[in-house]
Amino acid sequence: MPQTVCSGTMFTTPSGFSPHLACDDPGEEEAPQEGPEPGACLADGPPITSASLDTLIQNLVPTADYYPEKAYVFTFLLSARLFISPPELLSRVCELCIKQQQLDQSPLDTPKVRKFGPKILQLLTEWTETFPSDFREEKMVGHFKDIIHRIAPCDEAYWKTLNQVLQKLSQRLAQLSQGEESIVKVSLNASSISDKLVAFKSKPPPIQKDMLSICNDPYTLAQQLTHVELEHLRHIGPEEFVQAFVQKDPLDGTQPCFGDQKKKTSNLEAYVRWFNRLCYLVATEICMPAKKKQRAQVIEFFIDVARECFNIGNFNSLMAIISGMNMSPVSRLKKTWSKAKTAKFFILEHQMDPTGNFYNYRTALRGAAHRSRTANSNRERIVIPFFSLLIKDIYFLNEGCANRLPNGHVNFEKFVELARQVGEFMTWKKVECPFEQDRAILHYLHTAPIFSEDGLYLASYESESPENQVEKDRWKALRSNVLAKT
Repeated sequence: MPQTVCSGTMFTTPSGFSPHLACDDPGEEEAPQEGPEPGACLADGPPITSASLDTLIQNLVPTADYYPEKAYVFTFLLSARLFISPPELLSRVCELCIKQQQLDQSPLDTPKVRKFGPKILQLLTEWTETFPSDFREEKMVGHFKDIIHRIAPCDEAYWKTLNQVLQKLSQRLAQLSQGEESIVKVSLNASSISDKLVAFKSKPPPIQKDMLSICNDPYTLAQQLTHVELEHLRHIGPEEFVQAFVQKDPLDGTQPCFGDQKKKTSNLEAYVRWFNRLCYLVATEICMPAKKKQRAQVIEFFIDVARECFNIGNFNSLMAIISGMNMSPVSRLKKTWSKAKTAKFFILEHQMDPTGNFYNYRTALRGAAHRSRTANSNRERIVIPFFSLLIKDIYFLNEGCANRLPNGHVNFEKFVELARQVGEFMTWKKVECPFEQDRAILHYLHTAPIFSEDGLYLASYESESPENQVEKDRWKALRSNVLAKT
């Protein structure tokens, strides 16, 4: 069914996050494990399970002879924003670099700085590439320029590298802004509700186009749905998964990092709105035709589209289509369903069955992920997860495990698991869509009028008469309300 985001009420089944994570348990407290000494390579010691925030920041800071593992950089930059804002974190990193490398003294130790310079540039480059939205704040770019200004006397090439990184960053931020603006425009166009069409659905000629008149090939529509999905995924930053659930930690004496600003989850929320729109679009397309045979034809068409989505690896569109077909106004059309060939639909429903915490779907997802890892073409690399379930998994990971342990240390093992889930998603979203765009189909998907829930019920009753007095009363009330607006 259509989904909401960032609310505990949207989830009904517990998620299977790793049971070994350090979670709230008043009867059992593990001894905290400090991270390695500053400058020590994390790969040389046991994995960090918990540490103070200061220690974790120190482990992020490169030296002339040390650079943190890439997985650690991603995990800490992703999770640190729960405890410290990105500008403050970068300021702390720069301060440590200045102190350790003695960058505030003259003359500089040129051989030492030349070994350190490439490493701090690498760290800052990774940061700009993975979390570009952090650098929308001028403070971030200012800290970046300041540290390069301090090491540039030892090698003028650092300025050239800085300019190249900032140029790429500027281009990426421009792309993100354009993408967000286009999503807003699409959302505004897609918000049109046309319940009044129901009152005239039996009057020829057709007063609106339908999907089958735009595209009657299931594989083509599945390809275009994949375009829409990947376009949305492209704009979702990894930080949005953390910011969606950010809250005040009772063990953290500082203020929450996002307390004074709107949570930066607009792309994530836009993606959930797209899922809901597709659910209602499918239901509208089925309920709109006046004749039973046409409605059955639409049902069969969307069953085939859903099957093609499954084959492509587009599980989000697959679930949206199934959800739309299972909405009550559609499922009550018993005479229509009796005319449709539904064997394939029941197979697809079985694949997305929520039983066992979506065991069948998770098995299929693992298969698609394996295919993606070994693929030779973008066509085989496509993995688009059922997004609301991914959000649910992260929600339960966040709710089930504390950010800090009782001694105040950061529960880093929790964030390793969070980074694993988000990191896998980040790999999938980078795939370039291999299918050619069909602008007419894409335009229809984004702008075709859809019914509200009341409109769907009215269209359903107009198609197949109410079966009991409750439905009859509702039908009359809905019909009078719609006619009063026309």
